[in-house]
Amino acid sequence: MAESFLAPASSRDRRKHRAADMTQHLSEDTIAEFRTKGATVLRGVFSDWIGTLADGIAYNMAHPAPNVRNYQSEEGGRFFVDYCNWDRVKEYRDFIFNSPAAEIGAELMGSTSVRLFHEHVLVKTPKTGIPTPWHQDLPYYCLDATQTVSIWIPLDEIPRDRTLEFVAGSHLWGKYFRPQRFDGTALNENDGLEALPDIDGHREDYDIVAWELSPGDALAFDYRTVHGAPANMSATAQRRAFSLRLVGDDATFARREGIVTSPPFPEVTLKHGEPLSGPEFPVLL
Repeated sequence: MAESFLAPASSRDRRKHRAADMTQHLSEDTIAEFRTKGATVLRGVFSDWIGTLADGIAYNMAHPAPNVRNYQSEEGGRFFVDYCNWDRVKEYRDFIFNSPAAEIGAELMGSTSVRLFHEHVLVKTPKTGIPTPWHQDLPYYCLDATQTVSIWIPLDEIPRDRTLEFVAGSHLWGKYFRPQRFDGTALNENDGLEALPDIDGHREDYDIVAWELSPGDALAFDYRTVHGAPANMSATAQRRAFSLRLVGDDATFARREGIVTSPPFPEVTLKHGEPLSGPEFPVLL
């Protein structure tokens, strides 16, 4: 495996001492909200890292991966989506291995270990009339786990009308909903999963939570939590976000015959049910 997949030596040394030196980053109320609602807001926890992530996203957009998705809006904007670039974007590696994100993830998940699943960048330029449909993340993934957290970090001011929304408590429903593409077609027609209910048509039936955000804030949510986001109809403001996908002690690799998963991870040779491991999924804590 290429050296580029490995954490920098200095980061690996720091990681060895993290567990002993770890300080509490979050209040018990924040942790409780994450576990009961499936989502919470973290104020100002990454203020020192916004410049680093902005530089990384700028490089990523100029040098996208082969799996990049560019959704062009009729209004003239662009929805840029890319993932699994931490091994080649130094700013992403710096954040993943040296920021407090792994420690925060451990607190939220109640896990003794934290492993990277992948990073995900989502940029909606001005006049991007493309919403992010309601969905759960876990049914898209080659993964089985109950200890999961996405840490979604905005690099721009995000008002209430452009922020992520969550159906509070949906991670505890015990249901997995059929993944869909942005055009509304099923990612896997015969996956045996049920269709997501019409949340927008019956918003009053759900406890929908959302927070306006500033750079340095973050949203944390369980992979099973139903969430979505409106279009960015601003004429001038973009919406850049870096999302870090972490897992805890119980994560195992999943292979399901005939099922397309995302990200694809073509080089991973793990068998179904084996603990998540290998250089693509480094231990952070």
